[in-house]
Amino acid sequence: MNPHATQALLCATLATAGTHCSLAQTYPARPVRLIAASAPGGTSDILARMLAQKLTEAFKQQVVVDNRAGASGILGTDAVAKAPPDGHTLLLIQPSLTINPSMFTKLPYDTINDLAPVINVVDVAQCVSVHPSVPARNVKELIALAKAQPGTLASGTPGAGTHPHLTAELFQQMAGIKIQQVVYKGVSPALIALMSGEVAIAFSAVPSVLPYIKSGKVRALGVTTAKPLASLPGVPTLSSSALPGFESTQWFGILAPAGTPRAVIDLLHQTISRISNSPDIKERMSGMGMTPINSTPEQFAALIKTELQTWAKVIRMAGIKPQ
Repeated sequence: MNPHATQALLCATLATAGTHCSLAQTYPARPVRLIAASAPGGTSDILARMLAQKLTEAFKQQVVVDNRAGASGILGTDAVAKAPPDGHTLLLIQPSLTINPSMFTKLPYDTINDLAPVINVVDVAQCVSVHPSVPARNVKELIALAKAQPGTLASGTPGAGTHPHLTAELFQQMAGIKIQQVVYKGVSPALIALMSGEVAIAFSAVPSVLPYIKSGKVRALGVTTAKPLASLPGVPTLSSSALPGFESTQWFGILAPAGTPRAVIDLLHQTISRISNSPDIKERMSGMGMTPINSTPEQFAALIKTELQTWAKVIRMAGIKPQ
């Protein structure tokens, strides 16, 4: 999209002229900071850099990825919630956004009122992987091993209350097993622990773990989607291979500070949707286990409200106490 087309598209979404049209002619007026609330190497980081490159081309203005790892995404989310609402600071976040209100007694921001949903970009499959030394070739064998050695197998998680953590909790509940959950400060440390044999198991987003599966450093046993993935041929779903009905996917969406002009929200939504639907990006996403969603701001807002209730119930049933 050239700069003139971008300006025209933004102006077309405005309900009023004047100041808004002036905004349309100048946005983005300076580099845009896309905060990925995760450490480098994680799925948020991978997706953020993919989008940033294409957004830079579309806007003719630099879009810079800023990794803000830690505290289950709270640090990055808070930075965006408190940023000026002008579209120059954006957040790429995952379900931790809707999990954290039930995991922490107090957050430095209001999940609903301090953030403006822009677009839910993709759904991402998770994969249960094991260290090559683990004597389990499939999920049924892993469950049998966990039952034979209750509480001895350890699973690495990128943070307490993260989606992989709660997926592992759901796995335990449905399989009737008990495994240790070892918390690390991000996806990369958790995967390093898996590859070194420090932990036996990891539930990880496919884009993050896929290179290590292909290199043979870890072994994939199953994916958490309803259907098998083209990016992991021969790896069955957990539902079909051991736990009927098991399904757990991560979404990755973009939000802006509350109060960001609707014209900017609409432009960002339309531009990101166009990017993720382009043939080259769709192919790259598919190869990494990502499925483009491209929901409207309203649809994304509804998902957030629904998941706030869903994860509150899961956390309560798991007996996890807010920190």
